[in-house]
Amino acid sequence: MVGDAARFLDHDWARRPHRLEHPDPGGFADLLSLTAVDHVLTTTAPRTPSFRLVKDGQPLAPGSYTRSGRVGGRPYDGAADVARLSAAVSDGATVVLQSLHRSWAPLARFCRDLELALTFPVQANAYLTPAGATALAPHHDTHDVFVLQVHGHKHWRVSEPVVEAPLPRHRSTRESAAAQPLLFEADLAPGDCLYLPRGYVHAASAQEGMSLHITIGVHVVTAHDVLTAVVARAGEHPAFRAPLPVGFAAPGGDKALLEAVEACVAEAQTWLRGVDAAPVAEGLRHRFWAQRLPLLEGQLLQVAALDRLDDAAVVRRRPQSICMPGADMSDGDSLRLVLGDRQLVLPRTVEPAVRRLLDGTARPVSALADLLDAPSRLVLVRRLVREGVVEVTGAR
Repeated sequence: MVGDAARFLDHDWARRPHRLEHPDPGGFADLLSLTAVDHVLTTTAPRTPSFRLVKDGQPLAPGSYTRSGRVGGRPYDGAADVARLSAAVSDGATVVLQSLHRSWAPLARFCRDLELALTFPVQANAYLTPAGATALAPHHDTHDVFVLQVHGHKHWRVSEPVVEAPLPRHRSTRESAAAQPLLFEADLAPGDCLYLPRGYVHAASAQEGMSLHITIGVHVVTAHDVLTAVVARAGEHPAFRAPLPVGFAAPGGDKALLEAVEACVAEAQTWLRGVDAAPVAEGLRHRFWAQRLPLLEGQLLQVAALDRLDDAAVVRRRPQSICMPGADMSDGDSLRLVLGDRQLVLPRTVEPAVRRLLDGTARPVSALADLLDAPSRLVLVRRLVREGVVEVTGAR
């Protein structure tokens, strides 16, 4: 996306916009294509909120491009009405495909790779815009953005931030965003990438022909998140659970309220000096790993074949799987592993075998023979396959 990644992180990341003109016009077609978007919209009956339509900066009413129906005798609504959706696009509406990191396998794998590299949550949306149309009014995002141009051309206007490095609560009005001084304009062609740190005001319109681009959003963890995590621990300090004076909000109670707040701030300053940063840091780390949903493409086939698993079966760690030690990987007699959306507890005795299976090397189950007997290693591998940590890739 950015060329020299190390240089980008050192000089541009979170500091300034960055544009890469890619020499390969098919540079992002493996992530998503116009044909793929057509397939999703016209044959899979997507339902809101997985997609929406916007036009000239305003969302269209979902009822204007969706339909209702019944499945198995039960009603549903919000499904794409292909005829009305196509008419809306012809009339200048942009289709926004949302949270593709959860539903489109190539983007799910790409976003997971980026998450593992940055250790920040990553999302993906796509925007299909007809010729000459503008989807969103000038605005800023509260997450960093990589714009990947897939098909057609799009004209971008980028302006100075309304708020520097905004948090999710920092919003701007359309008027204030539109009034920001223009920094630059850029035309993106297929294969080009535009990086915008959070806060930079931007708007885009399609040029001749239809445009398709992917927006990769990166939700950074900030120093404010650190402070929020620290303050959350203050509830364990009895002094911070004391009530304010009776009548603190009544007329004439200003002095008592001010004194109470000053005392609280003074107590907080003393308390903060004694805060142990280590558990706060570990909590932030655990929160990231514990919120990564596993990518389990092919899992039903893996589980269905487990009854044929033997020592000759070749297994490896599933690519992009989440399997991290808990705050204490070895807790007494237990081995605790964070698998993204859950925790796996195993006997501590299998730790050496688990570490070997997690090193990414494909090996037969029999390669654990020096660590576990035959029944035990088969039980362990079957459990890790069921949990989506390892996969069977073949037989020796």
